[in-house]
Amino acid sequence: MNPPLMQSSLPFAVRRGKVRDVYDLGQELLIVATDRISAFDCVMPNGIPDKGKILTALSLFWFEKFAGEFENHLITADAADYPPALKAHRDQIEGRSMLVKKASVIAIECVARGYLAGSGWKEYQKTQTVCGVRLPPGLGQCQRLPEPIFTPATKEESGHDINVSFEETAEIIDRPTAEELRRRTLSLYSLAAEHASERGVIIADTKFEFGRMPDGRLILIDEVLTPDSSRFWPAGEYAPGRDQASFDKQYVRNYLESLDWDKRPPAPPLPDNVVAGTRQRYVEAYKMLTGRNNFI
Repeated sequence: MNPPLMQSSLPFAVRRGKVRDVYDLGQELLIVATDRISAFDCVMPNGIPDKGKILTALSLFWFEKFAGEFENHLITADAADYPPALKAHRDQIEGRSMLVKKASVIAIECVARGYLAGSGWKEYQKTQTVCGVRLPPGLGQCQRLPEPIFTPATKEESGHDINVSFEETAEIIDRPTAEELRRRTLSLYSLAAEHASERGVIIADTKFEFGRMPDGRLILIDEVLTPDSSRFWPAGEYAPGRDQASFDKQYVRNYLESLDWDKRPPAPPLPDNVVAGTRQRYVEAYKMLTGRNNFI
């Protein structure tokens, strides 16, 4: 097992997120997925080996699968085709990076939910709504919704994204864009959920990000349908009314919830068994969803 890459170091202007290092190459961006992992808006001090490669490989699978219906920002993920200035850094970027088009990021996280879990379940218990969408009474934890719903959130530079209603979204951006984002989000989620179901995986919810090109086109950006951006449940173990087994970083959250930690930095290190268990879940999600064994 390779040691985790916690941070890339390339001689270009960089913006570091919780997981990704984004380098500005002038006409394009280079997105490097590190092995950092975050929970409760804190980056853990140790990472998950190969996590960035798994996330990149899974995003590439979905980008390729839906390229005909949903234009995305990918130019290439083959380091051999990168600009010459990147050749000396292949040891850091090969298998975990994407050269992408520059787009103006839409300041909304586009979340689709097919099941009642997480913050949606918490809100439903109080108001019988999720992000302003009224739901039928009597639904249980992790229950499948009558139909998928669009539950957007604001993109926050620091701290947790804030759930907002569709009307609030239309005010933050504009109504035609909000309507188009809702349509694309629900359509892409439904197609992906159908594919996953055939592979024995439930996509309970997921979030997408979109950007606008200079000519006005909306395109899919960032990562897509990974264990970092989605709740993946093994279909064979699913039962409503309780927490579900998962292929995502809920395993890390569950461990952290067992500690006497106030969820403020600095985060505690993850023990070896949690690191190994998380990696195993990410690898399993990749194999089940893609039908492929190798992600490198």
